[in-house]
Amino acid sequence: MPRPKNKNELLDLSLLHYNKLFELMDSFSQQEKKSHFPFEHRDKNIRDVLVHLHHWHLMMLSWYEVGMRGEKPIMPCVGFTWKTTSDLNKSIWEKYQNINYEESIKLLERSFLEVRALIEKHNDEELFEKRRYAWTGSTSLGSYLTSSSSSHYDWALKLLKKYKRSLK
Repeated sequence: MPRPKNKNELLDLSLLHYNKLFELMDSFSQQEKKSHFPFEHRDKNIRDVLVHLHHWHLMMLSWYEVGMRGEKPIMPCVGFTWKTTSDLNKSIWEKYQNINYEESIKLLERSFLEVRALIEKHNDEELFEKRRYAWTGSTSLGSYLTSSSSSHYDWALKLLKKYKRSLK
């Protein structure tokens, strides 16, 4: 599916992929929801995937807050560069190992609503005009929001579909 080009497409695609993710999660048994994937991956179970999405929501919200104050956010976060994203993702994985499956759902639901509210407060130009905000560089705010929402949910869907297939 093509990347969103306007606010409505971003909201619709984000919600579509988010809902598909939860529909797929509902198709797993209680044991499967909490079991480890039977294949090698950084994320070992559904909880890990959900907190990964949640944490990237939080980073997006932080970038936005800092950037809209006129400051330059540290991206992706302190101690990491875009080239060391795999190390960052591993540190995210480590951070949430004491969170249970149920709590991971609550965290994701909360941060999803915050990202959605952020999208809602902007118009098409504010979201998709490139170079509109200094902190987004040569891209648009909408591109960052797409990456941290609909595109990221699509990644999670693919991973959970792989898990589902492995159970057959």
